[in-house]
Amino acid sequence: MFNITKCTLNVSNGKMTAVMTMHGKGYLYLFMGKGDDAVESGYIPFVEDPEGAHTFTVPVEALDVPVDCAAFSKNREKWYDRTLVFRSDLIPADCFAEGVLKTPASLGLSDGEYTVDVTLSGGSGRASVQSPAKLTVSGGAASAEVVWSSSNYDYMRIGEEKFLPVNTEGNSTFVIPVSCFDREITVYADTIAMSEPHEIEYRLTFDSASVK
Repeated sequence: MFNITKCTLNVSNGKMTAVMTMHGKGYLYLFMGKGDDAVESGYIPFVEDPEGAHTFTVPVEALDVPVDCAAFSKNREKWYDRTLVFRSDLIPADCFAEGVLKTPASLGLSDGEYTVDVTLSGGSGRASVQSPAKLTVSGGAASAEVVWSSSNYDYMRIGEEKFLPVNTEGNSTFVIPVSCFDREITVYADTIAMSEPHEIEYRLTFDSASVK
């Protein structure tokens, strides 16, 4: 199974590469392209990391664009075509150069309370969030009150940080940090509407032009 457990993006001299850590050790080479086109000069061999996991370092020409990739199976001795997408919305905001992202500071927002239009994507498409949302700026940092269309979410998560509801009645409501505007922010919301709790990935975008 082609399972990537970790991916680190490196930028040097204006060029990007990604180090992908694999869950297993079933693939010997990668080739950036289709398996039928694989030539030995383009093979990318695995490298073991300090923990013994297999890693592959591949060039990244652009983010958020599907890229053909073939993986050579050790056991079956054949190429399997895969598609890679290196997502920009999962890159932490503090990794970007100053001035690239729109932040409270770049927008000139002083401490206070505002409203902002927010859009939701991802999941099954049935969920929604209230828009506009309440936006608070304090100490130069922004946070938003996210009100869901359901009362069945018991926590939200951004990266490894969890956020609990701020209400006990009505639709699930959370206060989460807004690291930037006009860029998708990946969040996870845990629903208890199913037989077992289940995390669902969503993306929120806060519209800087709507702040008032």
